[in-house]
Amino acid sequence: MSFDSLKLLAPLLRSVEAHGHAIPTTIQETAIPLVMQGKDLIAASETGSGKTAAFVLPILQRFAHSSLGGNQEGSLILVPTRELADQVGNAIRDYSQSMIPVPRHLTIFGGVDIDPQIEAAKARPDVIVATPGRLLDIVERQAIDLSHVTLLVLDETDRLLALGFADQIDAILKQLPALRQNLLFSATFPPEVVEISNAILNDPEKIQLETESTPGENIQQRAIEVDRGERTALLRHLLKTEGWSRVLVFVATKRRAANITAKLSKHGIRAAVLHGDLKQERRTRALENFKAGNTQVLMATDSAARGIDIANLPCVVNYDPPRSAAVYVNRIGRTGRAGQSGIAVSFISIEDYQQFQLIEKRHEIKIERERIEGFIPTQADPNALLPSATPVKGKRKSKKDKSSEVHARKSRNRASEKQELDSPQTPFPETIEEDAKEQVVMIQKERLIEKSIPAEPSKLPEQAVEPVVPTARKEPNPSLEIQPEKSVSDPWTQALKKILEKD
Repeated sequence: MSFDSLKLLAPLLRSVEAHGHAIPTTIQETAIPLVMQGKDLIAASETGSGKTAAFVLPILQRFAHSSLGGNQEGSLILVPTRELADQVGNAIRDYSQSMIPVPRHLTIFGGVDIDPQIEAAKARPDVIVATPGRLLDIVERQAIDLSHVTLLVLDETDRLLALGFADQIDAILKQLPALRQNLLFSATFPPEVVEISNAILNDPEKIQLETESTPGENIQQRAIEVDRGERTALLRHLLKTEGWSRVLVFVATKRRAANITAKLSKHGIRAAVLHGDLKQERRTRALENFKAGNTQVLMATDSAARGIDIANLPCVVNYDPPRSAAVYVNRIGRTGRAGQSGIAVSFISIEDYQQFQLIEKRHEIKIERERIEGFIPTQADPNALLPSATPVKGKRKSKKDKSSEVHARKSRNRASEKQELDSPQTPFPETIEEDAKEQVVMIQKERLIEKSIPAEPSKLPEQAVEPVVPTARKEPNPSLEIQPEKSVSDPWTQALKKILEKD
């Protein structure tokens, strides 16, 4: 099937051809006719399948028909990340270049100055691409009118809900006309996605293609065993020996991403970092440099696992293991897109062995473990750190050892009690309760503050000297004070009472 058979307008066909697309993908040839018929749609397909064009092309065709009739029918596309918003906005710009008139589209996301977006929103754009939070900010300032929106797209719905946008989406839906067409695209369908689809879709058509639940067959998956402390050195070694022009490396934290980037840069490797806390200008620059080949290594957190489309990316490296089987597929799906081949390498340390085994089990795959000369893990046995299900003979304490410990503890307690009577600063008995211990520390600190000149533990004054000044009070010696008048609620007394009871 060709794009001509989808009955797209000539300007759209020219734009599609100019971008090198000759044959529509499965999701495109299935979804485009349904969207142009005005039907609600719920669709799932694997990453890199051409999903964006599956809703952008019919939206542009819909705009062309409505503009001829003099009616302005707006479209709203909600996406989870800034990168995905920028990607969808660029697709609208590219595919609409040959159209007359060209639709006015606006891309809205956070991390940048809101004032230019407010001014652009007042022009009533035909197509709006937005992240929910920033769009709601503009709506609350009454700077945008969504009453003309008659088509809503929720892209990466599972990701939208996972990032906590449910309340914002609900608030935005209240601003839209009740009569509208709704398109929902999602890689996975957890209960939250099913719930929102039941709430907003009206008798939808369902497209269930191969989803991101399994890794792509065109991706070569590798697992290399290595000690955690040697992962950065192994990454440098692979960059040198494998000849990868560009590598997307996933790590667990932003701090680790920055540290590894700095280490790689010291060795002359062009590396950059990409995570959610960067300002939008830096994120955009890092991504553009990586796409252009100016950067060889892009260190990213999972915030970049979705929403970025990097053409001809040869390799993805899991420096840290993914949190789940779904995240694993999202990560490695950045390579091998649109039918191309790719490589996904995972570093497996002894601490991550079980986690990676679980990922393999969930996807019903088995990846052969590799070892690189010079980086052989010191702990080769994956069961070395696993807790034993049954006690190991010789490791348990004998009754004699336990009895000796009890007698030693009682002896220490008696010595501690004697020291309490002989010394103004009594060390804690080892069996004292933790909460009482904290209170006693506070009491001892107060005693030290009250004493103007602390007495030497080994040389106590025989008798307190009466101050010369008549108004001064006589300072009592703590070691000679009689304590019966203390309240039972005193924490130190309670602690000693517990000790005596145990003896």
